[in-house]
Amino acid sequence: MAKCSQCGKTTTFGHNRSHSLVATRRKFLPNLQSVTVMENGRKVRKVLCARCIKTLTKNYN
Repeated sequence: MAKCSQCGKTTTFGHNRSHSLVATRRKFLPNLQSVTVMENGRKVRKVLCARCIKTLTKNYN
């Protein structure tokens, strides 16, 4: 499933609006990446969103 394992960000839904303002359903997908992270001294593969990857690298540098 499309879900960040750190913050829980998932797919959200909204509307496409045409020129005549007819609303059709659409989805907003999170920017998920599969990365290898050090957790308790071990390498673990996780699916994280881009914001979580950015804050993890920011906190460890």
